[in-house]
Amino acid sequence: MEYELNEAIAKLKPNAEYVLTNRDYSTIKWIVLDGDAPTQKEIDAAIKEIKNEKAQAKATAEGKLAALGLTTDDLRALGL
Repeated sequence: MEYELNEAIAKLKPNAEYVLTNRDYSTIKWIVLDGDAPTQKEIDAAIKEIKNEKAQAKATAEGKLAALGLTTDDLRALGL
């Protein structure tokens, strides 16, 4: 969850600097923050959006591989 939390914060507040402990939103100590801190609800929505974007990107990539006659296993065999 910590990585997702970091991604969500970067998406919402790209210039923010903070310290995160215990992998918990409530422990964030903001060092640099333009405007208001994102709420837990905004963070959760950003995490959901990021997951959807990644799923779409994966599906697109797999579709392109299939069009080339390749699979993800083929890429793994090539070390990619």
